[in-house]
Amino acid sequence: MRARLAAGAVPPATFRAELRAVPARDRDAWLDAVLDLDEVPDDGPALERGCVPYLPCAVDTLVRTIELAGVTAADVVVDLGAGVGRATTTLHLATGAAAIGLEVQPALVARAHALVAGVGARRVFTVAGRAEELVARAGCGTVFFLYCPFGGARLSQALAHLEAIARGHPIRVCAVDLPLPPTPWLDQVAADGDLVVHRSRG
Repeated sequence: MRARLAAGAVPPATFRAELRAVPARDRDAWLDAVLDLDEVPDDGPALERGCVPYLPCAVDTLVRTIELAGVTAADVVVDLGAGVGRATTTLHLATGAAAIGLEVQPALVARAHALVAGVGARRVFTVAGRAEELVARAGCGTVFFLYCPFGGARLSQALAHLEAIARGHPIRVCAVDLPLPPTPWLDQVAADGDLVVHRSRG
């Protein structure tokens, strides 16, 4: 499968079908084998206090994100706290959407770049820096994915930037294991277990 991906021979619908054909309990191992991700890297000194250590998001959650948020090839997915790019790459491969990862740890950003090169994902990018600040420059984003990257003031800052983006065009915010504070400009449109999908008003 990896060689086929690198050669551009796996359309999103085919990748999605092959992923769904794998029993749910085996999907994480299957994906890690396809992407050649053999271990979770250690966090480095760039992980600031108040940020959540890197932990890959479950494949089942990514599948539900695609379905509940209606992610398509027309979208631009932005992952705040992208780690090694597992979620951004998977969402791209399964839908054709462009994807941008924002990650504060340079070592994880380097791993993300290697992952993208290895599978030939030409519409996936990872940017190094603080996600709560960088998201202000992600105005092209239509789906914002937050797998519990941070809380408190950092989350409030990120949400303020997302509100500004939403004034220009509708966005969806997919929060995993992350209850959002009262956010009047967002409406909850779907929820399933650890995943809650919000859509901007207007």
